Amino acid sequence: MNIEKVYILEDRGILYINGEDTKEFLQNLISNDINKVNETNSCFSSLLSPQGKYLYDFLILKHKNGYFIDCEKKQVEDLLKQLNIYKIRSKVEILNLSNEFVIVAFSYKKFMKFEKVKDTLGFTFKYREDPIFLDPRNKMLGGRLVINLEKLYLSLKKLELQSSEVSEYYKLSHQLGIPQQNMKKLKNKLFGIECNFDELNGIDFKKGCYVGQENTARIKLKNKLTKRLLPINLVSGKLKEDALIYGKNNKEIGKVLIDNEYPFAIIKFLDNNFNNSNEFKSDSAILKITKPEWIKD
Repeated sequence: MNIEKVYILEDRGILYINGEDTKEFLQNLISNDINKVNETNSCFSSLLSPQGKYLYDFLILKHKNGYFIDCEKKQVEDLLKQLNIYKIRSKVEILNLSNEFVIVAFSYKKFMKFEKVKDTLGFTFKYREDPIFLDPRNKMLGGRLVINLEKLYLSLKKLELQSSEVSEYYKLSHQLGIPQQNMKKLKNKLFGIECNFDELNGIDFKKGCYVGQENTARIKLKNKLTKRLLPINLVSGKLKEDALIYGKNNKEIGKVLIDNEYPFAIIKFLDNNFNNSNEFKSDSAILKITKPEWIKD
């Protein structure tokens, strides 16, 4: 990302959760530890099914007496409904502020130009009372600013940032192997840990119980992780959602899950028929699969 460019992520939504029981409420639900989130640190997390399957993912940052939840706007209403199901008698208020606040992203180099920042994933500070944080998933995704729409353009001018095509940001995210769009296509189709949330700092294995914790911990501790969500690079043809992917000798090695502009597949990454330097076949498509360098195994 160019240091002068900023990407207005209009496809992101914002929930605000506050109330007397907010911290306990979130701690019992999310895959990360809410105690990590404070005025100087934000985190990445997810909400899983009781079986540990992916439902939603989001970024969490402290705001006043509660928390901002930065999530894909297409899923914000469904996430709100899901959280309200769990709320029961908890003293918690959940508001959809997506029409009032906007998320903007800018380069890691620009983030490091601010005074007194730390080169630490999730590091958070205030700029003119608005939170800025280094993306807790991967620092190459850069910094994020959560700001009221009314203040947006004046602040961008003061920060000497120029609005650029948002496709540049999502192309980078896809190249890094981090999905952010059309995440609903993953819902209940794979385990959260298969989404690489461990490597993206979205799972805390020491925090205790949360929804989906049992299977997540079992897969991790018993070394049963054999499939991962990996980015697709289309060579030719057209991808089809849920189409199987085949390697040498017509052996199945995965399935297309996100078939849009920034496609992803669930891949048997330990299979002898998988080699990320090879080309693979899927329905009417020829494709390659990239294994991000931040995945070590």
